[in-house]
Amino acid sequence: MKIGFIGAGKVGFSLGKFFTEGGIQVTGYYSRHQESAQQAAQFTNSRFYDELDKLIKDSDALFLTVSDGTITSVYDELKCHGISGKQICHCSGAMTAEEAFPDISLFGAHGYSIHPLFPVSSKLETYRELSGAFFCIEGNGPHLLTWQTMLSALGPTVQVIPTETKTRYHAACAISSNLVCALVHESLELLETCGFSKELALQALTPLIRSNTEHILQDGPIGALTGPMERCDTKTVEKHLSCFPSEAERELYRTVSRKLMETAQAKHPETDYTYMEKILKEGNEN
Repeated sequence: MKIGFIGAGKVGFSLGKFFTEGGIQVTGYYSRHQESAQQAAQFTNSRFYDELDKLIKDSDALFLTVSDGTITSVYDELKCHGISGKQICHCSGAMTAEEAFPDISLFGAHGYSIHPLFPVSSKLETYRELSGAFFCIEGNGPHLLTWQTMLSALGPTVQVIPTETKTRYHAACAISSNLVCALVHESLELLETCGFSKELALQALTPLIRSNTEHILQDGPIGALTGPMERCDTKTVEKHLSCFPSEAERELYRTVSRKLMETAQAKHPETDYTYMEKILKEGNEN
């Protein structure tokens, strides 16, 4: 398997280095930003290509490590050079292979989405952590098992998912990653109204967030749950709701708490949450 990269950003750098460190041959990089492609080629001990058709010819698989919004347009450019027998891959968590490469079978090629479920924050360092990451792969070609076997040999856990579940998969990832940022932001703003500086507020929450996250990962969300919802402490929840300055913030608290109540009920099925449920519905009824 000889792999070429089109696009030389953080994902292209990281995957290319991860592959070469694992003994997979990377042919090289092509990018509209030639300097980036030259740097990526040097970083992975591969070749810089200034002509796209040469990279296509030298590679069995091509990774389109470009922004989600340009994946299909780059693929359309590839088709003009001939891609018969090639495997075309993208790394978007949200797009399916069919969405990215809608007519690929007409050109004798196969499309796959190969998504590392990991925050690629550094183009020079993240590759060191990918062996402990989780990869999700999707597509309708004959090479899914090949990719699963090859990636698993490098260390990650690899899951093949059906095409129709790709959007739900990405929504799940966004909830655990991106949406958590919004909840922490809300916590920080509340602490600032208590006299905390931004820096001190984050310092105060750090051990709480870190410990809670570790418990969730070790014991699952039901086992890790503590606080007023687990105790069915309706008075505290009512007090919490009274301290938010806007209805939007109160509804955010209610919405998340309604889901949290399901977790609490699973942990304590003997507890009556009827009044708690009423409190959390009041905003919708008024």
